[in-house]
Amino acid sequence: MIESIYDNDLLFTCSLIEYIGRVTKNEGSLIVNTIGKNGLDRIYQDAEVMHCENIEAVANEFIIDYNIQSGSFDNTVELEKHNLRIPSFWDIGRVYMDLLLRLQGDIINNIIEVYNSYISKCIDDYIIGFYYCNPECIYESYRAGEMLD
Repeated sequence: MIESIYDNDLLFTCSLIEYIGRVTKNEGSLIVNTIGKNGLDRIYQDAEVMHCENIEAVANEFIIDYNIQSGSFDNTVELEKHNLRIPSFWDIGRVYMDLLLRLQGDIINNIIEVYNSYISKCIDDYIIGFYYCNPECIYESYRAGEMLD
């Protein structure tokens, strides 16, 4: 088992992706693909400064700079209908951070790959609660190409 690992800059990057996705009602894959490798690198490299600012202001800057349009993706509706807890954008950012820190290679390329993989749809389906799984299970599921128990 891997020791608990943490990267505050990566947590901020993933949480910002989640926040922008929720505000614009878009999936994370659309956000990372629209912002692109250079934009993601900018977020990751400047996260130490950006996280001191209001995340709404930072998100709005990226929404405007990258012309991110409103979509129709909303993975919180079913939870709201049943008065169930909606995971915070920080909660989901942590899930992605935990997975990404287990992968080898360039962190920015890994962000793009993970958010464009099937695992992102699993994490973002709050009804099935996959995001609650042990980080090692999420990692092994990603490697296996399917959700594991």
